Amino acid sequence: MTKTSPTPLRHFAELRDALLNQQEVALIDLREEAAFATGHPLFAVNLPLSKLEIEALDRLPRRNTPITLYDNGEFWDEEQGIRKTTRAIATFKALGYRDIALLAGDLAGWREAGGEIFIDVNAPGKAFGEWVEHHYHTPSFSAEQVQALQQQGADIAILDVRRFDEFNTMSIPDGVSVPGGELVLRLRDAVPNPQTQVIINCAGRTRSIIGTQSLINAGIPNPVAALRNGTIGWTLAGQTLAHQQQASFPPLSASSKQAAADNAQNVARRAGVKYISAETLAEWQQESSRTLYLFDVRTAEEYAAGHFPGSRHVPGGQLVQETDHYASVRGARIVLADDQQVRAELAASWLAQMNWEVAVLDAAAVDFTEQGNWQAKTAAAPAVEEVLPAQLQQWLEEGSTGVIDLTTSANFRNRRIPGALWTTRANIAQAVRRHPAVSRWVVTCTSGLLARYAVTEVAALTGSPAYLLQKGTVGWIDAGLPLEHGDSVWIENAQDRYRRPYEGTDVSPQAMQDYLDWEYGLVAQLEKDGTHGFKLLQA
Repeated sequence: MTKTSPTPLRHFAELRDALLNQQEVALIDLREEAAFATGHPLFAVNLPLSKLEIEALDRLPRRNTPITLYDNGEFWDEEQGIRKTTRAIATFKALGYRDIALLAGDLAGWREAGGEIFIDVNAPGKAFGEWVEHHYHTPSFSAEQVQALQQQGADIAILDVRRFDEFNTMSIPDGVSVPGGELVLRLRDAVPNPQTQVIINCAGRTRSIIGTQSLINAGIPNPVAALRNGTIGWTLAGQTLAHQQQASFPPLSASSKQAAADNAQNVARRAGVKYISAETLAEWQQESSRTLYLFDVRTAEEYAAGHFPGSRHVPGGQLVQETDHYASVRGARIVLADDQQVRAELAASWLAQMNWEVAVLDAAAVDFTEQGNWQAKTAAAPAVEEVLPAQLQQWLEEGSTGVIDLTTSANFRNRRIPGALWTTRANIAQAVRRHPAVSRWVVTCTSGLLARYAVTEVAALTGSPAYLLQKGTVGWIDAGLPLEHGDSVWIENAQDRYRRPYEGTDVSPQAMQDYLDWEYGLVAQLEKDGTHGFKLLQA
């Protein structure tokens, strides 16, 4: 990018100073997630060009936030001779964002200026987990030690702090699902005997470390340890995982609730967490110079039954691990809501240690009256002509109609309209050039939401009429029309999602070990980077 670029440049030194001074930084990596995972700055966030209209407004809620974009030079359209960051800039401006710059020198410039590069996803949360274990000396047991305790019939309780769907897919035998945000609140009911050895696990390291240290910080009387390296460590030890386990935490008792409230308040105080009223929240929401995130950290069921208006549901344990995804402006304010307050206080204590300005909304003074699931804010979608599934089926039988599917590659592999091509929005031009010429195009995705934004783009690129499939592929399925399944030439090198080495049951042992080795090296990377600002609890 030359100095004559109409879009200003923002340099490494400027961004580093802003991070060190706790100013707001929105450093946006426009690549697809798998490419992002190959390397990025610590506080860069992945917001793909393909999804700007459906993700940017929630992740970057203040329109005058300083936004810095980069793409590692990967979005260059050879045929059109333009850089695709031009499209991203135009989209951001159309959404009302006013302070947009490009990263000087792109990712290579960051590296050449001395910036540290982190691989994988959710690097701030995972690095923080390693930092916590390093500084707090969080206790852990090996997989072999835990299995030996099981075989001896020892008094132990294995609590899995991942999402329930992850637990259900694969877990430690005899484990119980207690997602991390619920741990302190539910522990006494899940493990009534204060002498029972509690063992906390996740798939790898981060959530088990944070969960274990949460119980220790809260003063839980039980002996507590993390399962070192989680289900990965269990697998690498040659031990068998269980599948489709259903055990979950029991209902909350009054005595457990009161004890947990005392524990959590003490931890929040030591972390310097603020408590604010609804009136203060309203004042903060009106401030034009600060970004504010309002998260409800309870269970999905509780949120749907009644939540504080305007809050977004994010379970507390996931928020700590994936803060970069939900709070994509480093240096923003975060307010947490929970009618029990315990989960908000524990999550806030961790966010404060991660150097966020965080507050808990005073549950006694507010009403959790808004019902239903959280709905994402999306850009105004263009009016486009829609086609019914039956009409598309007829067109396909007649020939000369192409279908573009913008769903995730995983969904496309699982089920798709016969003959459809898959691509991300950023690569539509390349995909249609690979496809035989057709007289019309129909664009779809799972629900039709993302596809709607691409219809006019497809028409402009191809010079052919383009239509939106009404209700997306779900509408096609509801109509009982045929589907294809399995691999496709269109998803041989899908980049839309990075396959985590701790996901699923078919990951190679070498990939698991490489992932663990990377996590073990994160503390050293943090020291070289120097911008994290992580801090310990006060005595």
